[in-house]
Amino acid sequence: MRIRGVHTVVSKGRTYHYAWRGGPRLKAKPDTEEFLQEVAAARAGRVQGDKSKLSGLIAAYKASAAYKGLSDKTRKEWVRWLDRIQEKFGALPLRAFDQPKAVPAIRRWRDGYASAPRSADVALEAFSRLLTYGRAEGLLSGEPCKHIPRLYKANRAAKIWEPEHFAELERRASPEVYRAARLAALTGLRRGDLLRLSWSHVRPLAIEISTGKSRHRKTTLIPIYAELRELLDSIPKRATTVLTTEAGTPWGTGFGASWNKAVRAEPSTPDKLARERIPLHFHDLRGTAATMFYRAGFSIREIAEIMTWGEEQVERLVNAYVKRDEILLDRIRRMDLERGRNGKV
Repeated sequence: MRIRGVHTVVSKGRTYHYAWRGGPRLKAKPDTEEFLQEVAAARAGRVQGDKSKLSGLIAAYKASAAYKGLSDKTRKEWVRWLDRIQEKFGALPLRAFDQPKAVPAIRRWRDGYASAPRSADVALEAFSRLLTYGRAEGLLSGEPCKHIPRLYKANRAAKIWEPEHFAELERRASPEVYRAARLAALTGLRRGDLLRLSWSHVRPLAIEISTGKSRHRKTTLIPIYAELRELLDSIPKRATTVLTTEAGTPWGTGFGASWNKAVRAEPSTPDKLARERIPLHFHDLRGTAATMFYRAGFSIREIAEIMTWGEEQVERLVNAYVKRDEILLDRIRRMDLERGRNGKV
């Protein structure tokens, strides 16, 4: 008698049965009443979640406010990875993930998707967030995913918008698209929040707007400093939103096409720079804003609050873009100082 969903494995001449792929091993003899009862009990436990096993933690995490608080896009992407984690590790006891061997085991699983580095890193991020939830619930004490390096290595060169990039964009784009880029670089707002930004969000001292990424549970408070105020004052008030199309209406679905048209290559022009695509993306404007805030003396925590980022994310960006230059400038200063002491010119 074949039971739907029971996973059978033949190894070294022996046959093993599992309640489902990745599920607990069934010890009763097939085609017996005991076997049926064991399958039913295992599957009931799967639904309820065995709190001593990773399968139980996955079930609890999916039902938690932490998981439901993720954006729809993130949940849609993570659920397939959580299902794969369930299939591979679900039957293991939670205590196994507090052991040193958990690190290489998770790394080997992640490396199975190494042909697509970004996807592999998403898999690791989903696993990490799951175990972090378990730690917050007092079920785990370790952080095995923390010790596994990410596979995807983005080219960190030219990720910050410099004055020449803005100058080239201004030459190519409409005033409406250019204003959007400048406002993004001065506020750090995501594109969705930027395009729905209304004049009512612009207060006397700050821009105050709930962020779409957090499903409007978090509010960013961006101080209106001189350069930002000058830009806002220069934008004509043609609609309830700060940014509008050339027709003076709020942006709908056309901004992406207008942006791509502005940054893409123009092969017919004699200008060499214009024949090349601007090597930056709209989301790089957020990194540009964070870098500017740090150089202006904002603390990591202040930047994280403005960007609605985690402090670790801000720290990584600062280390990549700002501190490296500061370290190099300090070394140059010391070398020049030593040269002066030796009387060399």
